Order: sequence, then C-alpha cells, then structure tokens
Amino acid sequence: MTYRTANYAAFYVAEPFTESNLGAHRCPDFVYYNLLRAWKSNDDNFPFIDAHQKTYNVRDNSCWQTLKSRLHQRLNLSKNIILFLSKNTKNSRALHEEISYGIELDLPIIIIYPDLQEIIDIKNNNQFTFQVRDLWNRIPILRDHMNKILTLHIPLKKEIISKALLDDRFVVGYSLNPAPYFYT
Repeated sequence: MTYRTANYAAFYVAEPFTESNLGAHRCPDFVYYNLLRAWKSNDDNFPFIDAHQKTYNVRDNSCWQTLKSRLHQRLNLSKNIILFLSKNTKNSRALHEEISYGIELDLPIIIIYPDLQEIIDIKNNNQFTFQVRDLWNRIPILRDHMNKILTLHIPLKKEIISKALLDDRFVVGYSLNPAPYFYT
C-alpha cells in the first residue's frame, strides 16, 4: 500500500527548461513553486511536503516516456495537487498529463492564483470572477472537469496556503462532493 503524504506542485514551464537562475526567471510559475520550497525551508511548520523530492529528477533531454513515468510516480505518492494558474500558464504536454493523471487518481486540486490578491478577486457574490474563468481556459482538461473534481481556489498567500494544506477535506479519499470550493 502506498502512503500518500506529499503535495504535488503542478506549474507551467517552457521547454526545454533548466533549473538555473535564468531558467527560473523565465518561468514565473516555477518561481511560485520555489516560493513554497523557500517557505518550507525557512519554516519547518509550513505544511508543504514536496512530491518532487520523492523521486530523482529527470534531465531536459530525457524522453517523454521517462518524464511521464516520473510524473506518475510522484502523483502516486501525493494526497493532492497544488496548481499554480497564472497569466503565464500555458497548456503544456506535461501540465496536461499531470492534471489528467491527477483526475484519474481522484486527487483534489488546490488552485493558487498568483495574479489575484484576495479571495474576492477569485469569487465575488458567490460566483467565480470572469478573470478566474478565463484562466481556466488556459488548461482545457481542468476547465472541462471543474464540476467533476474537488478543487479549492485560493490566492498566493502563505497563511491561506498553509490552511489549505492542513485542510483534511482536500486530500485524496475524503468524501467531500466534487465541486469548486473557496474560503470565505
């Protein structure tokens, strides 16, 4: 039996990608992922358990099947997906695979909107804002399954992310109805 303790971070990176300073600055969504890692590094109580640290890395010149296999291994160890969805996000092959396989595994998705500052920017008058719905169009597999999977929609704020990662309702196996949720 596999213990699902990790949080799988999904983010868009242009290909080919290297984790050098220049590569990171070219991919803002990767910078947001690094922010989670920095918070964890500086605060042992920050509840982020990085699934990317659970398996060895693959090189940029690895074949797609090797990369896909590694993504699946990491997702199989995860209790949820943290998706960074920003104005820079594009529907890459890897991001599509991560979301698609995550849906297959019934992993809840915590969607972090780095470009939106407050919860009211995400959902206003009990409806998702036009800006949020427009961002969903960047990842069609997510948009098309939004009402069939468990999602939590939050801004990029450490306190709210910490609350989401500690929220037992947004882990695999919890019986909350599949739907989009947000904090008030």
